[in-house]
Amino acid sequence: MGKDSVKIIANNKKAFHDFFIEDTYEAGIELAGTEVKSMRQGKCNLKDSYVHEHRGDLYVAGMHISPYEKGNIFNKDPYRERRLLLHRSEINKILGRSSQQGYTIVPLKAYFKGSLVKVEIGLAKGKKLYDKRETIAKKEAERRIERAFAGRD
Repeated sequence: MGKDSVKIIANNKKAFHDFFIEDTYEAGIELAGTEVKSMRQGKCNLKDSYVHEHRGDLYVAGMHISPYEKGNIFNKDPYRERRLLLHRSEINKILGRSSQQGYTIVPLKAYFKGSLVKVEIGLAKGKKLYDKRETIAKKEAERRIERAFAGRD
């Protein structure tokens, strides 16, 4: 794996369904050794995770990293909160925008960038039920069009 190669570990498809993603940021994440080994095996889930602020730092909560099978007492709690590593200016910018009405911060994907684990977080605004229905309708229409073109061969 080269220095710039990206290997996606987990995607948060639910975030794109439930939110309008306004802005994205790349953050490092503070992990224990056995957690990194588990992530190398692809054992990570972002489904119900979210990002919150605590004492000026951003933490990701609800992110599940399965315990490493060959690990022992060094295995950590799979649901523990993990600190995100960002520059102070980025944290201040994100917190400033997320304090506005209706904004939240959600993890979008976890991936390896070279040998480092990165998490892409997004500044998001919640979708209403009618927005979700509209998105589903658009996707179904696109699928029908694709099928129609595929059948013409």
